[in-house]
Amino acid sequence: MNSNKQMLTVSDHNRSFIDMTYVYPVVSRRAGGVSVGINLNPDNACNWHCAYCQVPGLVRGAAPEIDLAQLEGELRQFLGELLHGSFMAEHVPPEAQVIRDIAFSGNGEPTSSKAFATIVERVVAIRDEVGLAAVPIRLITNGSLADRPYVQTALRSLAAAGGEVWFKLDGGRAEDIARINGVDLAPEAHARRLALCASLCPTWVQTCMFRWDGAPPSDAMIAAYLAILDSADTTALKGVHLYGLARPSLQPEASHLQRLSPDELEQIARRIKEKGLTVVVSP
Repeated sequence: MNSNKQMLTVSDHNRSFIDMTYVYPVVSRRAGGVSVGINLNPDNACNWHCAYCQVPGLVRGAAPEIDLAQLEGELRQFLGELLHGSFMAEHVPPEAQVIRDIAFSGNGEPTSSKAFATIVERVVAIRDEVGLAAVPIRLITNGSLADRPYVQTALRSLAAAGGEVWFKLDGGRAEDIARINGVDLAPEAHARRLALCASLCPTWVQTCMFRWDGAPPSDAMIAAYLAILDSADTTALKGVHLYGLARPSLQPEASHLQRLSPDELEQIARRIKEKGLTVVVSP
């Protein structure tokens, strides 16, 4: 396996850290250790265009045809290296030398792969085969395709394997979603997809909040966001991962974005907690 000699950090999620097409490692600040990423969008194509996205050369589109044999081979090889090789000692800080998850989280929307249900089954089988059945498999998704039958099949497989979903929701009004996520989306329809997802697999909401041209999220924006959580049924959700900007955006909108302070994020978290939800804050 070819890899450079640098250490992984939470501020660098370079997909090419190792010489593989579909599999890559990161140190995840939210997962708290090594996350083994699976990138089903090596074409850098996504059906959303989030203003804070760190993917270079992001284009509109879907996942290409996936070479299943290559994906399986890469995953077996890299998990074996993590478990029995020198990768952890050479590239991972001591406090993070633990495999926290296997995550579908690449350079676009993973569920746009028509083979997604089959891929989930294969990943579960390989995880179990190498002795990592206790390691969760996570789907990090914008949730836009959750109402498609093949995605629902995959969600049921994830749930049966002890996995979970991190479902994107950054705003509660159409204008906020258009500005932040670059997509024309009815908030009520997205709330229905969130509720459907949560009915099929344990689901966290993942929310990124930040300043836009110096202004923090308005009270109206936060109120609309909370209303969408309510309409999706907060009792069915595991909670909310609320996070700020950790790495620079590589999109044209980057100049509009500035970080919220930890205190500002905590103030938003308190309003979410009033809904009875668990909130994990990552400034």
